[in-house]
Amino acid sequence: MTDTTSNGGLAFDGKIADDIFGTFIALIYLTPFLGGFIADRLLGYVKSIYLGGILMGAGYLMLGIFQSPMFFYLSMALVIIGNGFFKPSISTLLGNLYSEEPYKKNKDSGYNIFYMGINIGAFTCNIIAAYMRNTYGWGPAFMSAGVGMLLGLVIFSIGLKHIKHANVIKPALPGDTSIASIMAKVFLPAVIAGIIGWFIPSIIFGSKSTDAFIFACIPVLIFYFMLYKNTSTNEKRPIGALLSIFVVSMMFWAVFKQNGTALTKWAKFYTDREVAAPLQNTMKSLSLSEKVDINIKDRPLYDEKFQVIKKNKKEVIQPSEDVYLRNLPPEKRSEITSTGKNELILTNTELFQSINPFWVIALTPVVVGAFGYLRKKGKEPSTPTKIVIGLFISALSCLVMVLAVHAGNNGAVKVSPWWLVGTYGVITIGELCLSPMGLSLVSKLSPPRLTALMMGGFFLSTSIGNKLSGVLASLWDGYAD
Repeated sequence: MTDTTSNGGLAFDGKIADDIFGTFIALIYLTPFLGGFIADRLLGYVKSIYLGGILMGAGYLMLGIFQSPMFFYLSMALVIIGNGFFKPSISTLLGNLYSEEPYKKNKDSGYNIFYMGINIGAFTCNIIAAYMRNTYGWGPAFMSAGVGMLLGLVIFSIGLKHIKHANVIKPALPGDTSIASIMAKVFLPAVIAGIIGWFIPSIIFGSKSTDAFIFACIPVLIFYFMLYKNTSTNEKRPIGALLSIFVVSMMFWAVFKQNGTALTKWAKFYTDREVAAPLQNTMKSLSLSEKVDINIKDRPLYDEKFQVIKKNKKEVIQPSEDVYLRNLPPEKRSEITSTGKNELILTNTELFQSINPFWVIALTPVVVGAFGYLRKKGKEPSTPTKIVIGLFISALSCLVMVLAVHAGNNGAVKVSPWWLVGTYGVITIGELCLSPMGLSLVSKLSPPRLTALMMGGFFLSTSIGNKLSGVLASLWDGYAD
C-alpha cells in the first residue's frame, strides 16, 4: 500500500494505509464469528476448511493479477470471507482431536505444536515474498501466496484420513441459537450500526472506517453479554471466564499487531538494514535484498515523518538523496564518503516479519518442555495463569522498543536491527503463553453446544484488538516529536 518505487506499489498515504491494515486484520478475525457458527451447525469443519481455503487462494491470486484499487479491495474481501470459514474450523477440528482420553491431557501441547506449524509457514512466506517482489514485482508475490494456500489444501487432503473422525457436526439441541437467529440478532444489527457509524457527521474514533467498525461491534458485544446473562447456572461460570479472557486477548493483539504497521515502519526507516559485506553476494543472488543507488538523485520526496509528499494526489519528484540515507549514523556516512560507495545492499523489510515466526519455532519446544516439566512436578500453571503471564511478558516488549527509540534519539539516527530481534523475541514468549492457550481454553471450557460460537467470540476479541492496533499505528503521523 505504501510502496512508491516497486512494480505494483499503490503509494497510499501512511495514515490511510495503517487504517486499512487495521480494518483488514480486524475483519479477518471478525468473520470467523459467523463462519464458525455455520461450520458448527451446517457445513461441518472439513467442508468449511476447503471453502475458506479456496476463497483465500482466489483472493490472493486476484490481488496479484489485477493491480488496481478496486480489485485490491475486492481481493481483500475474498480473503476476509474465506478466512471466516477456515480459521475457526481448523482450530475447532484440532480441539476435537484432543477431546477424549488419553489425548485430552495434552490439549495445551497440541495447540502449541499447531501454533508452531502455522509459524513455519509464516517464517517461510516472507522469504518467498521478498524474492518474488524483488525479482518480479508485487503481483507475482501475491500470486505465490494464492498458490501456497491451494497447496495447503492439497496437503490437508493427503492427511484427511487421520482427522476425518473429528469432523463432528453437533446436533441442534432445544434452546440452541439458530443461524437465522444469529443473523437477525447479531449481524443485521451490526450492519445497521456500522452504516450509522460510517455516516455520522463527525469522526469519533479517528476515521470513518474505525467509527463504522466500533459501532458494528456494539450489537455483537451485547449478544455475548445476553448469552452470559441468560444461560444456565452450570454454563454461566465457564462462559464468564471465557469472556474475561477475551478482554485480555484484545489488549494483547492491540500490541502484537503493530508488527505489520509501526514495527514495519521502524524497520524500513529507522533500522540499519545494510547487509554485512560477507553476506551481500549471497543475498543478492537469492534476490532477498534491496539496492540503494547512492548517486541517483530523482526520487520521491519525503517529509520529516517519512511520508511521501504529494500535490493534487500526485507524487512530487524532486532532487533529494535516497530517504534511507537521511538518518544514517555519522560513522556510516563517513564510511560511504571515504570508500566512495555507489550502492548499499539492504535487507528487505519483509524479512523482518520472519523474526517473530522464527522465535515461535525456536521457543515452542522450550515453552512446551518447560510446562511439561512443571506438569510432572505437579506445579504447572493453570491455563488462565499462563495467559496472564503471557500478557505481562508482552507488555515488556513495548519497553524494549522504548529503549530502541531512546538509542536512536527519537528516530534521528538509525539503530541496530537487534532491537527488533529482541522485541520480537520478548513478545513471542508472551504470545506462546497467551494465544495458543486461549484457543485451548475455549475448547476446554465451552459448553459443547456453544464451542464454535465461543471460538468465534475469541476471534472477535482478536478482531477488536487488531483494529485498535491500526488505530494506534495511525497516531504515528500525528505526533509532534
